[in-house]
Amino acid sequence: QVQLVESGGGLVQTGGSLRLSCAASGRTFSGYAMGWFRQAPGKEREFVAAVSWSGKSTRYADSVKGRFTISRDNAKNTVYLQMNSLKPEDTAVYYCAADPSILFREVTYWGQGTQVTVSS
Repeated sequence: QVQLVESGGGLVQTGGSLRLSCAASGRTFSGYAMGWFRQAPGKEREFVAAVSWSGKSTRYADSVKGRFTISRDNAKNTVYLQMNSLKPEDTAVYYCAADPSILFREVTYWGQGTQVTVSS
C-alpha cells in the first residue's frame, strides 16, 4: 500500500508560479511511475504529467507542455510539479497518482488532492 499526500496548492495570479509536492509513504515507492492529474469544477479528471520510476522519462498533456515540469526525488520519496505561467484555466484540484506504468491507463493509488486557483 502507498499513501500519497499533496501540498503546495494555493491562490496565484495569472502568470505566476506554484510548486506542488507529493510525499509518498507506505510499503514501497520503488518501481512506481508518478503522475499528476487535475479536476476542474464540472469537468472530468484529466492527466497533467507523469514521470517514470527512474525519472528519465516524462509525459505531459499538451495544455501544459512548456509551462509545467514534473520531477522526482526517490531518496525523499517525493514527486514535484513546477507550474509556471499559470492561467485561469489551470484552476483545479490537483491529484498525485502512482502506478507501475507511466501510461497510467489505470491509476493504482491516488492522493487526496490540493486546490490550485489562478485568478485573472
